[in-house]
Amino acid sequence: MAATHNHAHGAAENSNNRRLLAAFAITALFMVVEVAGGLFTGSLALLADAGHMLTDAAALLMALLAVRFAQRKPNSSHTFGYLRLTTLAAFINALALLVITLLIVWEAVRRFYQPHPIAGWPMLIIGVGGLAANLLSFWMLHGGEGEKNINLRAAALHVLGDLLGSVGAIVAAGVIVFTGWLYIDPILSCLVSCLVLRSGWRLLQESLHELLEGTPSQIDIEKLKRDMCLNIPEVRNIHHVHVWQVGERPVMTLHAQVIPPYDHDALLHQIQHYLLDHYQISHATVQMEYQQCPEDDCGITVDTAEPTHAHAHAHHPH
Repeated sequence: MAATHNHAHGAAENSNNRRLLAAFAITALFMVVEVAGGLFTGSLALLADAGHMLTDAAALLMALLAVRFAQRKPNSSHTFGYLRLTTLAAFINALALLVITLLIVWEAVRRFYQPHPIAGWPMLIIGVGGLAANLLSFWMLHGGEGEKNINLRAAALHVLGDLLGSVGAIVAAGVIVFTGWLYIDPILSCLVSCLVLRSGWRLLQESLHELLEGTPSQIDIEKLKRDMCLNIPEVRNIHHVHVWQVGERPVMTLHAQVIPPYDHDALLHQIQHYLLDHYQISHATVQMEYQQCPEDDCGITVDTAEPTHAHAHAHHPH
């Protein structure tokens, strides 16, 4: 069972590595093309897309390195390994995305007052090429294990911004070619930037929440406490519950006031199987008590000289 789980997890990580590496190569290559094309045609939409691609290339490289570091085994200094690096990479990627988007909006506003001449046909050709490259990269990063991994989702959001930017560049180029209306270039740049800004802000909130040890959004602690008491007769009270996330894995500690069990280990395993089956929590530390501990003794900031309650720690076997 454990071997099967580890093999599946390793295969998923290798797939993530291949996806990130391929997307990085495509993005970095076409970034150079769009920078040259944006300078040649004078198009802000192309330069905006190239700016996103520049951020994407760095973001994808950072994500790739984070996945590699996350594969390192835990040690005495980092008992959870390096899984949190993927969240940190997502947070930095989100910040970079927001900054580059604001810079593009600033330049677009400036161009409303000082329109630049734009070469429409070269802009159109490069925009179509950029769209194809971004579609390929987004397809590689989206779906499968990529939907479960915050780091791959961060990278996919960057590429999505580029994809929308390429669409905007194509539409702007078509309008310029057939009407000569130059204002379409900064207008579409602003619209695309607003869409990317919204996605980037959500990613920033999610990654910051995880870095601050926030409770995973899919877990309702009050409901968990009620349901455990209802479904496990020996459990009288659940308190001092802490849930956080390391990488993609939820981790929990809790105190369980129980009726003295006939089989201590069996009850402990029942609690852990319940957490695994209903909340996908495979790593839980449970302190079992026959009398509920005083509220002050449960505070995470309390410094007690000696432990006052017998407790049991357990890790669900994979």
